[in-house]
Amino acid sequence: MVKGQLRHIAISVPNKDTAAKFYEQTFGLERVSESRVATRLTDGVMNLTLLQFETQEDAADNRGKDFVGLHHFGFWVDDAEASIADVEKNGGEYHPGPKETKNAEMKFCDPNGVIFDISTHGWDGAKR
Repeated sequence: MVKGQLRHIAISVPNKDTAAKFYEQTFGLERVSESRVATRLTDGVMNLTLLQFETQEDAADNRGKDFVGLHHFGFWVDDAEASIADVEKNGGEYHPGPKETKNAEMKFCDPNGVIFDISTHGWDGAKR
């Protein structure tokens, strides 16, 4: 078993700027980067990514572009190959996910269909 650290949570929202302002003003999170579909915030350890998909292709799964809620979470790992082997050995499956990914993460579904990432590079604002 490879140890991973939970360092990333992604939420799909109807308006990423409005949502970012809420988390900045309410909890003091800091905005660290933005892209066409994602605004990334941090508390200094964890990354919170707010997703606003423009198209079904951006969303890249059956929940679609209008889904609102917890989208996925991510583990920072040292060894991607060993982590993938552990995921598959324990009943997880690869999930293609959106085409636009900034951190070379790989998406999977757990045996219940819950989506998560693994990354060896981490996420903006996350600390090992």
